[in-house]
Amino acid sequence: MNGPLIVQSDKTLLLEVDHPDAETARRDIAPFAELERAPEHIHTYRVTPLGLWNARAAGHDAEQVVHALITHSRYPVPQSLLVDVADIMDRYGRLSLDKDPEHGLVLRTTDRAVLTEVLRHKKIKPLISGRVDDDTVTVHASERGHLKQELLRAGWPAEDLAGYVDGEAHPIALETGGSPAVDGHARGTSPWSLRPYQQQAVDSFWHGGSGVVVLPCGAGKTLVGAAAMARSSTTTLILVTNTVSARQWRDELLARTTLTEDEIGEYSGARKEIRPVTIATYQVLTTKRKGVFAHLDLLDARDWGLVLYDEVHLLPAPIFRMTADLQARRRLGLTATLVREDGRESEVFSLIGPKRYDAPWKDIEAQGWIAPADCVEVRVTLPEPLRMAYAVAEPEERYRFAACAPAKDDVVKALVERHRGEPTLVIGQYLDQLESLAQQLDAPLITGETTVRQRQELYRQFREGEVDLLVVSKVANFSIDLPEASVAIQVSGTFGSRQEEAQRLGRVLRPKGDGRTAHFYTAVARDTVDAEFAAHRQRFLAEQGYAYRIVDAEDLVTLD
Repeated sequence: MNGPLIVQSDKTLLLEVDHPDAETARRDIAPFAELERAPEHIHTYRVTPLGLWNARAAGHDAEQVVHALITHSRYPVPQSLLVDVADIMDRYGRLSLDKDPEHGLVLRTTDRAVLTEVLRHKKIKPLISGRVDDDTVTVHASERGHLKQELLRAGWPAEDLAGYVDGEAHPIALETGGSPAVDGHARGTSPWSLRPYQQQAVDSFWHGGSGVVVLPCGAGKTLVGAAAMARSSTTTLILVTNTVSARQWRDELLARTTLTEDEIGEYSGARKEIRPVTIATYQVLTTKRKGVFAHLDLLDARDWGLVLYDEVHLLPAPIFRMTADLQARRRLGLTATLVREDGRESEVFSLIGPKRYDAPWKDIEAQGWIAPADCVEVRVTLPEPLRMAYAVAEPEERYRFAACAPAKDDVVKALVERHRGEPTLVIGQYLDQLESLAQQLDAPLITGETTVRQRQELYRQFREGEVDLLVVSKVANFSIDLPEASVAIQVSGTFGSRQEEAQRLGRVLRPKGDGRTAHFYTAVARDTVDAEFAAHRQRFLAEQGYAYRIVDAEDLVTLD
């Protein structure tokens, strides 16, 4: 036994990165283990109940998990851990929600003691309306989502077999052959088809009924959504992060499906259109007036057959509460990472649905569907006066102080010069820092203050090569329409957000026409919280197999 993995009884897995079988082991444990720490040589993963239940819902069984651990472990795997893995995975499905022709929504069990146990929970008991027999109780139909949440918290996740309403039928088909312009909008002009992994994602979602599809940025999550809509052929509510995303979804649906402009509505701060396919922003749905969510009626405005959540890892808390009432509708979440910095992954599991499909980034890269990426952390040293100022700064001010270090400006200018002529994004968090960089680089700046029309125009110029350098705030984290960016330079971020790091790398991963490698740089101030947050942000990408090279700002010439 000389595997790359050390399996410990506390359910931590230590992966030796330099081992020749490390990549195979990483891929095999990815469905059920989450990366916690990723220093240079040994990566630490943890096996959690939620990870095991997600694996179980995605079709992996305990035998496969045990086999992966034993196969790759350097030492004998603790017997207690193997027993725990089997017992935890066996908890999923001992309770199931189903539809009974006589009693309506029911909770059934294959283990009478488990049902007896959960019915004693004070938060579960009020959700039950009666008893059918020793193994079955009736559930208030309106409490389907709430019950799933509470059962998960009790450690007994229920498999939802209760099915879904058909919703209002509406014909939707993929437009794969290319066709003439319709209503002034150019349809796709060249034939295309779903990639194999996109088709697998749609099939897995449809077979499961509801759940989450995890694909790398640039791998075509929008097309998975469009294909799911075509499979459903019903009225569809699409929830997105912002108005720019809403309009990009609209453009993509017009180009890739048989939908016309009259069939797609935008429900945002600017417009309030309800049509067979309605694209709404999270912001407008979570807007309160006099303490009440003013636009909740949208959820009942049509008999939706499908509710689609873009960037599901960013769902605001009120949307979770609304989703608890939508359990009879098919729900599809799309994301590049299920990591949530607020720890609410369990809410996604219970209310949107379990992970139905997850494609490792490196596998998609190997197939040529996303660009290979070179990730580099460029470390700058604060000059002595700034080090002293940092040392005496209030703790809550230290990150901003370090993140906006003037030494980073020289790094950015050197990297922009190094990649002159290549489509480049400079990305940051703090507006004063970005305004200064935009001025020094003589480049357009896009922030939350930039109007939607201005953003769309600058994105168009960038796509078409009229502009090859943009300075952007976090509003660009979720732009799905910057296909030609090949260089990203990150100067500051949302503290230690792993999901943001994934989104920002995703800005440059769309495949390049000439097959070139993408470049993702992060400027970091050493010996500060900036470096600590950078290490945390990189965890998710390390889990996907991306290695960060670390260079000193003074050694930029040696990057190659």
